[in-house]
Amino acid sequence: MNTNTETKLGEPAPRWVFERRERVRFGHCDPAGIVFYPRYFEMLNALIEDWVSEGLGVDFSQLLGPRRVGLPTVHLETDFRRISRMGDTLIQRIAITRLGRSSLGLTVHFEGEGDEGRAPESSEPHPGPRVVFQQVLVCTSLDTHRPQAFPDDLRAALTLTLRAPGSQDGPKE
Repeated sequence: MNTNTETKLGEPAPRWVFERRERVRFGHCDPAGIVFYPRYFEMLNALIEDWVSEGLGVDFSQLLGPRRVGLPTVHLETDFRRISRMGDTLIQRIAITRLGRSSLGLTVHFEGEGDEGRAPESSEPHPGPRVVFQQVLVCTSLDTHRPQAFPDDLRAALTLTLRAPGSQDGPKE
């Protein structure tokens, strides 16, 4: 899922390491018929859980449950760019921007399927994401709630993901 396109600012586009699609449902929407902004945060959290379990191969429920390892969000910036409506399909993508001893920086985009074309209510083209997140996760002990190094299996999966074909120089440690 590597993209080699340029962003509007002339910077290289993120190198996506995980992607999935999610349908916008009635329960995601407010009375105006658009996604109620807190629901994007619920979608983001579910995406991270699925990425760890499916993309990295580390069972998220086991990580938090018996292994007592947490991955709380300690920093989150959000840029809401365009609305999403019930029935839209969102392409959700994750890129790693930084991998440290106990912290992980991510860029996450939610784009509408078909956004490279025309918006349903307009003849204007609408390329690019609808929501952009800059997120930092920290590995913690759920017993002490203090930062700790990533477990070996999670570190290995993250490192392998960064070294996968198509990675440029990768994020800084």
